[in-house]
Amino acid sequence: MILNKTTKKSIDFSKAIKPRYGSLYDPKLKEFKLSRSKIDLFVRCPLCFYLDVRLGVKQPSMPSFTLNNATDTLLKKEFDMYREKQTAHPIMIKYGLNQLTPFKHPELDKWRDNFKGISYIVKDLNLKITGAIDDIWTDGKQVYIVDYKSTAKENGIDMNDKWKLGYKRQLEIYQWLFVKNKFTVGKQAFFVYVNGDTTKPSFDYKLEFEMFLFEHKGNPSWVDDVLKQIHNCLNQDELPQANQECEYCKYREQANLF
Repeated sequence: MILNKTTKKSIDFSKAIKPRYGSLYDPKLKEFKLSRSKIDLFVRCPLCFYLDVRLGVKQPSMPSFTLNNATDTLLKKEFDMYREKQTAHPIMIKYGLNQLTPFKHPELDKWRDNFKGISYIVKDLNLKITGAIDDIWTDGKQVYIVDYKSTAKENGIDMNDKWKLGYKRQLEIYQWLFVKNKFTVGKQAFFVYVNGDTTKPSFDYKLEFEMFLFEHKGNPSWVDDVLKQIHNCLNQDELPQANQECEYCKYREQANLF
């Protein structure tokens, strides 16, 4: 039974929900796998996180961004060519990062795999944190986390809009994971952003992109505290408060009026 703190009513979710096998948190578990995206969900809205991870009620799904996946795949292939040669990619040179090369490591394919990734077990919280990176660069002394993004904006890319906060948290969780895995991680992280050109007079069976590089000075120090908050949240038998700005929770609240 789960307590709704707002209505003070107990809710028997077991009669209403068909749990997703193997993916729901149980306080009795010795180890629970928690992905980078679920950590970000908690930061965005503790209630949506609890409903998802503890009770199996997911937010409505969105269609997959297959075009973005295509650009990710091609970018990985392109940077892998320079990884094999151990030379700087032209975008590194363009932005004055000649000292960097794509990092060559036998675990790279695993780190990139969405079903494996890089992981670290926080033993006192019984949480196994996982994340799948796009790329990692090095200067021979430190490694630098890199994420690929794609869009199509005529007015350029604004790295300060609200959606980019989640992107930046994403890089910082990856930094945290690599630090925990005993890598020396640079504070700088990078977004390789490709922007589709929509100014062409016609499509002509192709979409051309311009590539940009944005630096983010990461600070993953918040991750440990948030993981403790997540652990406390998952082990309580009452619904946490929703984020006042959560669009999903606002929808549920408005729908209940009818």
